[in-house]
Amino acid sequence: MTAPHILDDLAWRGLVAQSTDLDALRRDLDAGTVTLYSGIDPTAPSAHIGHLLQWLTLARFQQAGHRPIALVGGATGLIGDPKPTSERTLNDREVVAEWVDKIGQQLRPFLDFTGEHGALLVNNLDWTEGITALDFLREYGKHFRVGRMLAKEAVSRRMESDEGISYAEFSYQILQSLDFLELYRRYGCTLQTGGSDQWGNLTAGIDLIHRVEGRSVHALGTPLITKADGSKFGKTESGTVWLDASLTSPYAFYQFWINAEDAKVGEYLRAFTWLGREEIEELEKATVERPQARAAQRALAQSVTALVHGEEEVRRVEAASQALFGRGELRELDAGTLAAALAEVPSASVARAENPTIVDLLVGTGLASGRGAARRTVAEGGAYVNNAKVDAEDWTPTDADLLHGRWLVVRRGKRTTAGVELVSG
Repeated sequence: MTAPHILDDLAWRGLVAQSTDLDALRRDLDAGTVTLYSGIDPTAPSAHIGHLLQWLTLARFQQAGHRPIALVGGATGLIGDPKPTSERTLNDREVVAEWVDKIGQQLRPFLDFTGEHGALLVNNLDWTEGITALDFLREYGKHFRVGRMLAKEAVSRRMESDEGISYAEFSYQILQSLDFLELYRRYGCTLQTGGSDQWGNLTAGIDLIHRVEGRSVHALGTPLITKADGSKFGKTESGTVWLDASLTSPYAFYQFWINAEDAKVGEYLRAFTWLGREEIEELEKATVERPQARAAQRALAQSVTALVHGEEEVRRVEAASQALFGRGELRELDAGTLAAALAEVPSASVARAENPTIVDLLVGTGLASGRGAARRTVAEGGAYVNNAKVDAEDWTPTDADLLHGRWLVVRRGKRTTAGVELVSG
């Protein structure tokens, strides 16, 4: 079966929100290898799942025979794209340089840096740092019209606020446009991809290349992925969903995806996985016909977690998920995975010296509303510690009960679980 054209595949996956001229881009893609780029600013020590969408888009173009450039903005990261609400805090140069290295290492597994269409990893500080203020204004600033720059939504909202906007952030658009021009000159890059919220910056780069080089190039904007209620995707109660395992554990990462809403799971499968059209459509059908099975959510969580953290982590987090609810052996979980799993459920710390009973544990973790309710839970056979039923209300844990010498998993009934850490004192 012939693979679909890259633009047709992107359209089916819902990844084309805006474009300059799709017909012209299709002609260029059909004529030979196109070099394209997408950039990320190091404003944190890790990329998040919004950046993952851009890297996967580059990878899809690479699989179709084109050459991707992944840019990490060591220069633009020192300034920051204007936020609609307030001025960004400027990070130290050393911190930004460290984040550039970390994010560069994160993105490498998603692209192939070898062969004829081998990807490139670039840092815009390499061509920006040596530009003087006079050269910046004379060679590049003269091509930008303030009226158009003010029309950018984030800029206009800031202009209307009490805080206003600094000249540094206002100039960000020129810096990003310079990246496109420089990559065009160095590598023949003729396509920039990015989120639709970056559309003003993407088209500013096109205008700069047209003014300076007299060449028409392309931009393609991917949609902003949202939840079913329209709120921002990639945010949880505990914060952003990061790709770095030390910031978002593989267990929490997996749980984020498996909790996807039925109304959105098909969209996420198309955007964030390599699953094919037939398989995704079957999963979408299963979601309609058998939503309780959550087959699409499992496929989504398995695919994206494996992509970011590897198949072995998928095995670990699924084993932890099963074990927490009595369908696996808790003692087989390594300490890190168990700790990450317990971080996602209600938990409590209890002093060992208190010699807590099962009633104390049920109340202390919030699994029972009071001591009377806890005693009823025990009497009715609904109290478990480490998946073993506890049938005496004066039961207390021994050292042998502690998982990795620290934890207990307390459960009420089949589905309500909490963690207890026994601490000295």
